[in-house]
Amino acid sequence: MAEKVLMKGNEAVAEAAIRAGCRLYFAYPITPQSELIEYMSRMMPKVDGNFVQAESEIAAINMVYGASGCGRRTMTSSSSPGISLKMEGISYLAGANLPAVIVNVQRGGPGLGDIQPAQGDYFQATKGGGHGDYRLIVLAPSTVQEFADMADLAFDLGDKYRNPVMILSDGLLGQMMEPVEFKPYKTEEELKQLDEQHFDWCMHPNEDEPNHHHHEINSLEIDPLILEQHVIKLGKKYDKITKNEIRYEKYNISDDNEVVVVAFGTAARIAKSAIDELQEAGTSIGMIRPITVWPYPYDAIKNVLHDKVKKVVVCELNLGQMVEDVKLAVNGKIPVEFLGKVGGILFTPDEIKAKILDKQGE
Repeated sequence: MAEKVLMKGNEAVAEAAIRAGCRLYFAYPITPQSELIEYMSRMMPKVDGNFVQAESEIAAINMVYGASGCGRRTMTSSSSPGISLKMEGISYLAGANLPAVIVNVQRGGPGLGDIQPAQGDYFQATKGGGHGDYRLIVLAPSTVQEFADMADLAFDLGDKYRNPVMILSDGLLGQMMEPVEFKPYKTEEELKQLDEQHFDWCMHPNEDEPNHHHHEINSLEIDPLILEQHVIKLGKKYDKITKNEIRYEKYNISDDNEVVVVAFGTAARIAKSAIDELQEAGTSIGMIRPITVWPYPYDAIKNVLHDKVKKVVVCELNLGQMVEDVKLAVNGKIPVEFLGKVGGILFTPDEIKAKILDKQGE
Protein backbone atom coordinates (compact mmCIF):
# COMPACT_ATOMS: atom_id res chain seq x y z
CA MET A 1 0.00 0.00 0.00
CA ALA A 2 1.26 3.44 -0.89
CA GLU A 3 2.27 5.73 1.95
CA LYS A 4 -0.32 8.27 3.03
CA VAL A 5 0.57 11.95 3.32
CA LEU A 6 -1.12 14.49 5.59
CA MET A 7 -2.13 17.38 3.31
CA LYS A 8 -4.58 20.21 2.96
CA GLY A 9 -7.33 19.60 0.43
CA ASN A 10 -6.16 22.46 -1.79
CA GLU A 11 -2.65 21.03 -1.97
CA ALA A 12 -3.85 17.45 -2.37
CA VAL A 13 -5.96 18.18 -5.44
CA ALA A 14 -3.07 20.14 -6.96
CA GLU A 15 -0.62 17.27 -6.41
CA ALA A 16 -3.14 14.76 -7.79
CA ALA A 17 -3.71 16.91 -10.88
CA ILE A 18 0.03 17.01 -11.60
CA ARG A 19 0.26 13.24 -11.19
CA ALA A 20 -2.70 12.89 -13.58
CA GLY A 21 -0.80 14.72 -16.31
CA CYS A 22 -1.78 18.36 -15.86
CA ARG A 23 1.08 20.43 -17.24
CA LEU A 24 -0.74 23.69 -17.94
CA TYR A 25 -2.33 25.63 -15.08
CA PHE A 26 -3.67 29.20 -15.17
CA ALA A 27 -5.30 30.98 -12.25
CA TYR A 28 -5.61 34.08 -10.12
CA PRO A 29 -5.37 34.10 -6.30
CA ILE A 30 -8.49 34.19 -4.14
CA THR A 31 -9.18 32.87 -0.65
CA PRO A 32 -9.89 30.08 0.35
CA GLN A 33 -8.20 28.35 -2.60
CA SER A 34 -4.90 30.24 -2.65
CA GLU A 35 -2.90 27.26 -1.36
CA LEU A 36 -3.80 25.47 -4.59
CA ILE A 37 -2.28 28.17 -6.77
CA GLU A 38 0.73 28.45 -4.43
CA TYR A 39 1.35 24.71 -4.66
CA MET A 40 1.11 24.78 -8.44
CA SER A 41 3.56 27.70 -8.60
CA ARG A 42 6.13 25.62 -6.70
CA MET A 43 5.59 22.24 -8.30
CA MET A 44 4.75 22.76 -11.98
CA PRO A 45 8.29 23.87 -12.92
CA LYS A 46 9.62 20.64 -11.35
CA VAL A 47 7.66 18.51 -13.84
CA ASP A 48 8.41 20.72 -16.86
CA GLY A 49 4.92 22.17 -16.62
CA ASN A 50 3.71 25.71 -17.09
CA PHE A 51 2.24 27.84 -14.32
CA VAL A 52 0.81 31.27 -15.07
CA GLN A 53 -0.68 33.65 -12.54
CA ALA A 54 -2.94 35.51 -14.90
CA GLU A 55 -3.85 39.18 -14.55
CA SER A 56 -7.47 38.24 -13.82
CA GLU A 57 -9.89 35.32 -13.64
CA ILE A 58 -11.18 36.26 -17.09
CA ALA A 59 -7.67 36.05 -18.52
CA ALA A 60 -7.06 32.72 -16.78
CA ILE A 61 -10.09 30.95 -18.23
CA ASN A 62 -9.29 32.19 -21.73
CA MET A 63 -5.74 30.86 -21.34
CA VAL A 64 -7.33 27.53 -20.42
CA TYR A 65 -9.38 27.70 -23.63
CA GLY A 66 -6.26 28.20 -25.74
CA ALA A 67 -4.20 25.57 -23.97
CA SER A 68 -6.97 22.99 -24.09
CA GLY A 69 -7.37 23.66 -27.81
CA CYS A 70 -3.78 22.49 -28.21
CA GLY A 71 -4.72 19.11 -26.75
CA ARG A 72 -3.06 19.34 -23.34
CA ARG A 73 -4.46 18.53 -19.90
CA THR A 74 -5.32 21.96 -18.55
CA MET A 75 -6.68 23.22 -15.24
CA THR A 76 -7.73 26.34 -13.41
CA SER A 77 -9.12 26.99 -9.95
CA SER A 78 -10.82 29.77 -8.03
CA SER A 79 -13.44 30.47 -5.40
CA SER A 80 -17.04 31.58 -5.84
CA PRO A 81 -16.80 35.21 -7.14
CA GLY A 82 -13.76 34.24 -9.20
CA ILE A 83 -15.71 31.38 -10.79
CA SER A 84 -18.44 33.88 -11.66
CA LEU A 85 -15.90 35.87 -13.67
CA LYS A 86 -14.87 32.70 -15.51
CA MET A 87 -18.38 31.80 -16.59
CA GLU A 88 -18.28 33.32 -20.07
CA GLY A 89 -15.09 31.39 -20.83
CA ILE A 90 -16.55 28.19 -19.38
CA SER A 91 -19.50 28.53 -21.78
CA TYR A 92 -16.98 28.98 -24.62
CA LEU A 93 -15.16 25.81 -23.56
CA ALA A 94 -18.40 23.83 -23.52
CA GLY A 95 -19.49 25.28 -26.85
CA ALA A 96 -16.17 24.35 -28.46
CA ASN A 97 -16.15 20.80 -27.04
CA LEU A 98 -12.97 21.45 -25.08
CA PRO A 99 -11.94 19.41 -22.02
CA ALA A 100 -10.67 21.26 -18.96
CA VAL A 101 -10.78 20.93 -15.18
CA ILE A 102 -12.14 23.80 -13.08
CA VAL A 103 -11.90 23.65 -9.28
CA ASN A 104 -14.28 25.79 -7.24
CA VAL A 105 -13.43 26.03 -3.53
CA GLN A 106 -16.71 27.64 -2.52
CA ARG A 107 -17.00 30.51 -0.03
CA GLY A 108 -19.90 32.47 1.40
CA GLY A 109 -21.84 34.80 -0.85
CA PRO A 110 -23.51 36.42 -2.71
CA GLY A 111 -21.18 39.20 -3.77
CA LEU A 112 -17.81 39.16 -2.05
CA GLY A 113 -19.41 37.44 0.93
CA ASP A 114 -16.77 35.97 3.22
CA ILE A 115 -14.04 33.32 3.08
CA GLN A 116 -15.86 30.62 5.06
CA PRO A 117 -17.15 27.34 3.55
CA ALA A 118 -20.51 27.39 1.78
CA GLN A 119 -22.47 25.53 -0.92
CA GLY A 120 -24.22 28.47 -2.50
CA ASP A 121 -22.74 27.86 -5.97
CA TYR A 122 -24.80 24.73 -6.65
CA PHE A 123 -27.15 26.47 -9.08
CA GLN A 124 -24.23 28.14 -10.84
CA ALA A 125 -22.41 24.83 -11.31
CA THR A 126 -25.30 22.52 -12.17
CA LYS A 127 -27.80 24.74 -13.95
CA GLY A 128 -25.37 26.75 -16.06
CA GLY A 129 -23.85 29.94 -14.66
CA GLY A 130 -22.82 30.98 -18.15
CA HIS A 131 -24.95 31.50 -21.24
CA GLY A 132 -26.55 29.07 -23.66
CA ASP A 133 -27.51 25.41 -23.58
CA TYR A 134 -24.50 23.70 -22.02
CA ARG A 135 -23.63 21.39 -19.16
CA LEU A 136 -20.61 20.84 -16.96
CA ILE A 137 -19.85 17.49 -15.42
CA VAL A 138 -19.81 18.46 -11.72
CA LEU A 139 -18.10 16.34 -9.05
CA ALA A 140 -18.66 17.02 -5.34
CA PRO A 141 -16.05 15.60 -2.92
CA SER A 142 -16.68 15.12 0.80
CA THR A 143 -13.18 14.15 1.99
CA VAL A 144 -9.67 15.31 1.16
CA GLN A 145 -8.94 11.85 -0.29
CA GLU A 146 -11.94 12.10 -2.58
CA PHE A 147 -11.00 15.68 -3.50
CA ALA A 148 -7.61 14.39 -4.66
CA ASP A 149 -9.03 11.33 -6.43
CA MET A 150 -11.41 13.53 -8.39
CA ALA A 151 -8.55 15.31 -10.12
CA ASP A 152 -7.66 12.16 -12.06
CA LEU A 153 -11.33 11.33 -12.64
CA ALA A 154 -12.10 14.86 -13.83
CA PHE A 155 -9.34 14.81 -16.45
CA ASP A 156 -10.43 11.36 -17.65
CA LEU A 157 -14.08 12.42 -17.96
CA GLY A 158 -13.10 15.66 -19.67
CA ASP A 159 -11.07 13.77 -22.26
CA LYS A 160 -13.72 11.07 -22.71
CA TYR A 161 -16.50 13.52 -23.52
CA ARG A 162 -14.49 16.58 -24.61
CA ASN A 163 -16.26 18.61 -21.97
CA PRO A 164 -15.24 20.89 -19.10
CA VAL A 165 -15.49 19.29 -15.66
CA MET A 166 -15.93 21.17 -12.38
CA ILE A 167 -14.86 19.90 -8.97
CA LEU A 168 -17.27 21.61 -6.56
CA SER A 169 -15.41 21.73 -3.26
CA ASP A 170 -15.66 24.29 -0.45
CA GLY A 171 -13.51 26.23 1.99
CA LEU A 172 -13.60 23.51 4.65
CA LEU A 173 -12.34 20.76 2.35
CA GLY A 174 -9.78 23.12 0.86
CA GLN A 175 -8.31 24.12 4.22
CA MET A 176 -8.63 20.96 6.33
CA MET A 177 -5.88 18.35 6.50
CA GLU A 178 -6.45 14.59 6.17
CA PRO A 179 -4.24 11.63 5.18
CA VAL A 180 -4.14 11.15 1.41
CA GLU A 181 -2.89 8.26 -0.72
CA PHE A 182 -1.86 9.32 -4.23
CA LYS A 183 -1.69 7.45 -7.49
CA PRO A 184 1.76 7.26 -9.13
CA TYR A 185 2.87 10.00 -11.52
CA LYS A 186 2.03 9.27 -15.13
CA THR A 187 5.10 8.20 -17.08
CA GLU A 188 6.48 10.10 -20.08
CA GLU A 189 5.01 7.41 -22.32
CA GLU A 190 1.59 7.79 -20.71
CA LEU A 191 1.78 11.57 -21.10
CA LYS A 192 2.66 11.13 -24.76
CA GLN A 193 -0.36 8.84 -25.22
CA LEU A 194 -2.59 11.47 -23.60
CA ASP A 195 -1.40 14.02 -26.14
CA GLU A 196 -1.81 11.64 -29.07
CA GLN A 197 -5.42 10.80 -28.24
CA HIS A 198 -6.29 14.44 -29.00
CA PHE A 199 -4.60 14.56 -32.41
CA ASP A 200 -7.82 14.10 -34.37
CA TRP A 201 -9.31 17.37 -33.12
CA CYS A 202 -6.74 19.67 -31.48
CA MET A 203 -4.72 22.49 -33.03
CA HIS A 204 -1.27 21.68 -34.42
CA PRO A 205 1.79 23.65 -35.50
CA ASN A 206 2.00 24.69 -39.12
CA GLU A 207 3.76 21.55 -40.28
CA ASP A 208 3.01 18.67 -42.63
CA GLU A 209 3.42 15.69 -40.35
CA PRO A 210 0.95 12.78 -40.47
CA ASN A 211 -2.34 13.48 -38.69
CA HIS A 212 -1.43 17.14 -38.10
CA HIS A 213 -4.44 18.88 -39.54
CA HIS A 214 -5.26 22.52 -38.97
CA HIS A 215 -8.48 22.01 -37.03
CA GLU A 216 -10.79 24.91 -36.40
CA ILE A 217 -11.86 25.32 -32.76
CA ASN A 218 -14.72 27.75 -32.43
CA SER A 219 -18.04 28.26 -30.68
CA LEU A 220 -19.29 30.96 -33.06
CA GLU A 221 -21.86 29.90 -35.68
CA ILE A 222 -23.53 32.75 -37.56
CA ASP A 223 -25.87 30.46 -39.52
CA PRO A 224 -28.76 29.52 -37.16
CA LEU A 225 -29.29 26.19 -38.91
CA ILE A 226 -25.68 25.20 -38.30
CA LEU A 227 -25.85 26.39 -34.68
CA GLU A 228 -29.05 24.42 -34.19
CA GLN A 229 -27.37 21.20 -35.27
CA HIS A 230 -24.34 21.97 -33.10
CA VAL A 231 -26.45 22.49 -29.98
CA ILE A 232 -28.51 19.37 -30.71
CA LYS A 233 -25.26 17.41 -30.96
CA LEU A 234 -24.15 18.84 -27.62
CA GLY A 235 -27.49 17.75 -26.14
CA LYS A 236 -26.93 14.19 -27.32
CA LYS A 237 -23.54 14.22 -25.63
CA TYR A 238 -25.11 15.37 -22.38
CA ASP A 239 -27.68 12.56 -22.66
CA LYS A 240 -24.82 10.08 -23.01
CA ILE A 241 -23.07 11.53 -19.94
CA THR A 242 -26.32 11.26 -17.98
CA LYS A 243 -26.70 7.62 -18.98
CA ASN A 244 -23.13 6.60 -18.12
CA GLU A 245 -21.62 8.83 -15.45
CA ILE A 246 -24.00 9.21 -12.50
CA ARG A 247 -22.18 8.59 -9.21
CA TYR A 248 -23.50 8.55 -5.66
CA GLU A 249 -22.94 6.94 -2.27
CA LYS A 250 -25.53 5.01 -0.29
CA TYR A 251 -24.96 5.39 3.44
CA ASN A 252 -26.87 3.22 5.91
CA ILE A 253 -29.64 2.63 3.38
CA SER A 254 -31.90 -0.23 4.45
CA ASP A 255 -35.50 -1.44 4.41
CA ASP A 256 -35.86 -0.10 7.96
CA ASN A 257 -35.10 3.55 7.15
CA GLU A 258 -37.68 5.94 8.56
CA VAL A 259 -36.04 9.01 7.06
CA VAL A 260 -33.68 9.46 4.11
CA VAL A 261 -31.20 12.34 4.19
CA VAL A 262 -29.76 13.82 0.99
CA ALA A 263 -26.58 15.88 1.31
CA PHE A 264 -23.36 16.47 -0.62
CA GLY A 265 -19.84 17.59 0.17
CA THR A 266 -19.13 18.98 3.63
CA ALA A 267 -22.82 18.85 4.58
CA ALA A 268 -22.78 15.09 4.03
CA ARG A 269 -19.83 14.68 6.42
CA ILE A 270 -21.83 16.30 9.21
CA ALA A 271 -24.98 14.37 8.30
CA LYS A 272 -23.11 11.07 8.61
CA SER A 273 -22.20 11.88 12.21
CA ALA A 274 -25.86 12.59 12.99
CA ILE A 275 -26.99 9.38 11.28
CA ASP A 276 -24.43 7.31 13.21
CA GLU A 277 -25.61 8.74 16.52
CA LEU A 278 -29.27 8.08 15.68
CA GLN A 279 -28.44 4.55 14.57
CA GLU A 280 -26.82 3.85 17.93
CA ALA A 281 -29.99 5.15 19.60
CA GLY A 282 -32.15 2.77 17.56
CA THR A 283 -33.46 5.06 14.82
CA SER A 284 -32.74 3.92 11.26
CA ILE A 285 -31.79 6.80 8.98
CA GLY A 286 -30.25 6.41 5.53
CA MET A 287 -28.49 8.87 3.26
CA ILE A 288 -27.92 9.34 -0.45
CA ARG A 289 -24.83 11.45 -1.13
CA PRO A 290 -24.64 12.69 -4.73
CA ILE A 291 -21.04 12.49 -5.96
CA THR A 292 -21.97 13.81 -9.37
CA VAL A 293 -24.30 16.74 -8.78
CA TRP A 294 -24.54 16.87 -12.55
CA PRO A 295 -25.59 14.48 -13.88
CA TYR A 296 -27.85 14.15 -10.84
CA PRO A 297 -28.81 10.77 -9.27
CA TYR A 298 -32.58 11.22 -9.40
CA ASP A 299 -33.29 7.49 -9.66
CA ALA A 300 -31.01 6.66 -6.73
CA ILE A 301 -33.17 8.84 -4.49
CA LYS A 302 -36.47 7.65 -5.96
CA ASN A 303 -35.54 3.98 -5.58
CA VAL A 304 -34.92 4.12 -1.81
CA LEU A 305 -38.34 5.57 -0.97
CA HIS A 306 -40.07 2.46 0.35
CA ASP A 307 -43.24 2.42 2.47
CA LYS A 308 -41.49 2.97 5.81
CA VAL A 309 -39.81 6.21 4.74
CA LYS A 310 -41.82 9.08 6.23
CA LYS A 311 -39.86 11.99 4.76
CA VAL A 312 -36.70 13.14 3.03
CA VAL A 313 -34.47 15.70 4.72
CA VAL A 314 -32.12 17.76 2.54
CA CYS A 315 -29.10 19.34 4.27
CA GLU A 316 -27.18 22.09 2.44
CA LEU A 317 -24.99 25.06 3.27
CA ASN A 318 -27.24 27.46 1.34
CA LEU A 319 -30.84 28.68 1.30
CA GLY A 320 -32.08 25.63 -0.60
CA GLN A 321 -30.67 24.82 -4.03
CA MET A 322 -30.16 21.07 -4.39
CA VAL A 323 -33.49 20.62 -2.60
CA GLU A 324 -35.16 21.47 -5.92
CA ASP A 325 -33.53 18.44 -7.56
CA VAL A 326 -34.49 16.24 -4.61
CA LYS A 327 -38.12 17.33 -4.96
CA LEU A 328 -37.99 16.38 -8.64
CA ALA A 329 -36.71 12.94 -7.66
CA VAL A 330 -39.33 12.45 -4.94
CA ASN A 331 -42.09 13.70 -7.26
CA GLY A 332 -44.50 14.55 -4.45
CA LYS A 333 -44.66 11.02 -3.02
CA ILE A 334 -43.60 12.03 0.51
CA PRO A 335 -42.68 15.29 2.27
CA VAL A 336 -39.29 16.87 1.54
CA GLU A 337 -37.89 19.06 4.32
CA PHE A 338 -34.89 21.35 4.21
CA LEU A 339 -32.16 22.30 6.67
CA GLY A 340 -29.75 25.00 5.58
CA LYS A 341 -27.04 27.24 6.95
CA VAL A 342 -25.54 30.27 5.23
CA GLY A 343 -22.86 32.88 5.73
CA GLY A 344 -20.13 30.28 6.17
CA ILE A 345 -21.79 28.82 9.28
CA LEU A 346 -22.01 25.02 9.57
CA PHE A 347 -24.86 23.11 11.14
CA THR A 348 -24.05 20.63 13.91
CA PRO A 349 -24.96 16.94 14.10
CA ASP A 350 -27.41 17.84 16.87
CA GLU A 351 -29.21 20.31 14.59
CA ILE A 352 -29.51 17.64 11.90
CA LYS A 353 -30.79 15.11 14.43
CA ALA A 354 -33.38 17.60 15.64
CA LYS A 355 -34.56 18.18 12.06
CA ILE A 356 -34.81 14.45 11.40
CA LEU A 357 -36.75 13.84 14.61
CA ASP A 358 -38.90 17.00 14.33
CA LYS A 359 -37.49 18.43 17.55
CA GLN A 360 -36.31 21.85 16.36
CA GLY A 361 -36.44 24.43 19.11
CA GLU A 362 -37.05 21.93 21.92
